[in-house]
Amino acid sequence: MAKYFVLVAGNIGVGKTSLTERIGARLGWRTAFESVSDNPYLADFYADMRKWSFHLQIFFLGHRARQHRELATAPESAIADRSIYEDAHIFARALHHMGNLSERDYLAYRTVFDLVVEGLPRPDLLIYLKAPVPVLMDRIRRRGRAIESGITAEYLSLLETFYEEWIQTFDLCPALTIRTDDLDFVHRPRHLDIVVERIRDRLSGKEEVVFEDAG
Repeated sequence: MAKYFVLVAGNIGVGKTSLTERIGARLGWRTAFESVSDNPYLADFYADMRKWSFHLQIFFLGHRARQHRELATAPESAIADRSIYEDAHIFARALHHMGNLSERDYLAYRTVFDLVVEGLPRPDLLIYLKAPVPVLMDRIRRRGRAIESGITAEYLSLLETFYEEWIQTFDLCPALTIRTDDLDFVHRPRHLDIVVERIRDRLSGKEEVVFEDAG
């Protein structure tokens, strides 16, 4: 059997974790997720973003680079919730844009990021999940995570803008764009079936189509 390394990217609340879990279970792939509970900077970051943004980004860079390399070189297929590329092109950029990451620190981080990423194996597929900001806000409210209580629609809209700009120029591997506002991976197996089919199509080299409605 072919061995694949797939990344799932997208805005907060778009369904990355749910899809990663279910693709892993359905296809028997290894799964990997963001480091939150063991992140030594997260609490400090939320208390003082301007002071701790650089430290947080460096931690994520090291964590995700190690995770990326392990999954890419593992003998089994793997799928990861969030990519290392989003750290720089979406989140560090947003912190810089909002004034929480200075120009000096942002440029230093990007220099290290570029050097690290240059030496990483390329993934076989990037799955880009997207949904309208009101849908994301509703999902974030419903899951009720205390750490996400300060997320605003304006912040999600900023991230969405950066995501759309990034995905237009992303060329490290094939990409599959999936609209998730009408999808229910958890409760409707047919929706997961169709997504799995689209993933297999892209991995086999078929052209990308934006999957929007499962019916």
